[in-house]
Amino acid sequence: MSLIWLVLAAIAVWALVRLGRQTERRGRAHWRVSATLLGSVLLAGGALAAFRGAWLAAAGLAGAGLYLAWASRSRAVIRSEPISEADARAVLGVRPGADEAEVRAAWKRAMARAHPDQGGTEGLARRVNAARDRLLRKTGHG
Repeated sequence: MSLIWLVLAAIAVWALVRLGRQTERRGRAHWRVSATLLGSVLLAGGALAAFRGAWLAAAGLAGAGLYLAWASRSRAVIRSEPISEADARAVLGVRPGADEAEVRAAWKRAMARAHPDQGGTEGLARRVNAARDRLLRKTGHG
C-alpha cells in the first residue's frame, strides 16, 4: 500500500517539475526529468521490496531504477554541421567586411546570451562558436 502512495507522490512531484519548466524545449528534456523521477521511485520501491523480503522484485525494481537514472543522465553527442559565411555573419550579426576584432566582439556578445550557463543551449553555443571559427578562418586569424 505504501508503494502506491510513493508512486502517487512521485507523479505529483513530476507534475510540479514539469509545470515549473514550461520554457524548456520539448522532447528530450522532459523525458530526462520524467526518467530521473521514475528511476528514483523504482529504486525506492526496490528498497521497500528488499526490506519486506521480496528479493527478486527488489532486484528487478532496483535494476530498472538504476538503468533509468543512468540513461536519463547520458547525453547524445551533437555534431555541428558546416556553416556558410552568410549564416555565420547572421548568427553573430556582423557586416560582410568585418575584421577580427569585430568578429571577436560580436562572438563575445552572442556567447553571453547563448552559453548554457546563461540560459542558452549547448546547440546554440556550438553554433555561435562555429560562426566565429568560420569568420576567423576567412580573415586568416583563426
